[in-house]
Amino acid sequence: MQMTVCPLFSGSSGNSVYLSCGGVRLLVDAGVSAARVEANLREIGVNMNEIDAILVTHEHVDHVRGLGVLCRRYGLPVFANEGTWQGIRQKETGIPARCVRTFCTGEDFYIGSVNVRPFAIPHDAAEPVGFAFDCRGLRCGVATDIGHIDESWLRAVSGCQALVLEANHDVEMVKRGAYPQRLKQRILGRRGHLCNEDCAKALLRLASEGTRAVYLSHLSADNNLPELAYNTVCGALSGAGFAVDDAIRVMVSRRDRVSDMLVLRGGVADAV
Repeated sequence: MQMTVCPLFSGSSGNSVYLSCGGVRLLVDAGVSAARVEANLREIGVNMNEIDAILVTHEHVDHVRGLGVLCRRYGLPVFANEGTWQGIRQKETGIPARCVRTFCTGEDFYIGSVNVRPFAIPHDAAEPVGFAFDCRGLRCGVATDIGHIDESWLRAVSGCQALVLEANHDVEMVKRGAYPQRLKQRILGRRGHLCNEDCAKALLRLASEGTRAVYLSHLSADNNLPELAYNTVCGALSGAGFAVDDAIRVMVSRRDRVSDMLVLRGGVADAV
């Protein structure tokens, strides 16, 4: 048995993550055009008509931009909580009723053989969530758009062998940058985005609880650099005694193209 994870897009311009296990193929978010989602899936050998469901973290456009077209084109079930559905309907009224599936945050549900646990995250959306996926002893978490570290979401992803985890910005780059003060306050606020340093702090704990691979994700184009995020996280892990690329593999998700694919087999996480 294996679990495959691959960010298709990651950043403020659009987000989507592919995950498969036990014969089930899922997308988390569809924040770019339907055509771009289809093209990047084909790049990893998957056709959109093979996808079993789309799960939505929250209603911001960089997570739902392609959702309506994909629903109408393929008739896919789309899973979101009630708060997120209300937010989606304010932007997109053309999602067929037959595609709508509603879950309750904090309550597990199954899609085929994959157990899904949606957990609350601190972000300025209606009812934002991350997801933990369990399938036959393999576990992966998706946790981005997080304003700050808290015990609730840390517990939710504890024990995940692989994580898609936010490393959105460098605090000093935000402070020195050209963004309006109100936007800076939003990014740095407790319902904004997770900085590189806090991502590193979270990983110090999660690596001790079983995480063996992480995608640093949702990097800001203006307030971060891939090498800065990578070096900040790897420096913290190495300083705490973790052997990077041995005890834990660290990868940076790509903004506009497919990231390296990760395959989980038991306790082993291999990039392909």
